[in-house]
Amino acid sequence: MAMTRDTTPKGTVLRGTLDVFILRAVSGRALHGFEVSLWLETNAKGGLAIDDSALYQALHRLEARGLVNGEWGVSENNRRARYYSITRRGRARLATETAKLMSYAETITTLLGSTLKAK
Repeated sequence: MAMTRDTTPKGTVLRGTLDVFILRAVSGRALHGFEVSLWLETNAKGGLAIDDSALYQALHRLEARGLVNGEWGVSENNRRARYYSITRRGRARLATETAKLMSYAETITTLLGSTLKAK
C-alpha cells in the first residue's frame, strides 16, 4: 500500500479569515500585537500557524480600513507597544463575517457528515 504525505501546512488560514480572527481577539479589550498572537494560539488550541508578518500586516490593514484603532502604550514588560481596539465599524464587520463563516462551517459539517447513497 502506497503511503501519501499530507503537504498541507498545519492550520492554514483560509483567505480573509485572519482579519475576522483578529477582530474577535480585540473585541473584548485592547491588545498589543503579541497579545493578539497569544490569544489566537490559545483559542485555536494550536490548530493555527500564523506568521508574525502576516499578523502585523493584517493589523495595519484593519487600522487603515477603520476597523480597529491603534494607540501607543506601555506593555506589562514596560516596553512601548501598539494596542489595538475594535471600532464600531469593526464590530459591525465582525458580526457580518462571523455569521457568514458560521453558516459556511455548518454547510461543510453537513456535507462531510452526510452518507453516500449507491445508485
